[in-house]
Amino acid sequence: MKIQIINGPNLNLLGVRQPDVYGSCSFENFLPQLRAHFPEVEIEYYQSNIEGELLDKLQEVGFGCDGVVLNAGAYTHTSLALATVSAH
Repeated sequence: MKIQIINGPNLNLLGVRQPDVYGSCSFENFLPQLRAHFPEVEIEYYQSNIEGELLDKLQEVGFGCDGVVLNAGAYTHTSLALATVSAH
């Protein structure tokens, strides 16, 4: 099984920005733990602050994975393009 995780704007700041609210662990540091917890799953990770790059990644991997986990950050509320492509 292959899962693609895609994080949007500012999620590269996890572990740095407001650690009292968001925690002190970056996603890159958490990823090995996640992979170890689910060894039977191939987990790929991508992050971008740029809406078009998130769209490109979704289209690149969307049909070659068993699932995509998208945390679009602020684009969750503002991007019709991401909402449309991730609904298919």
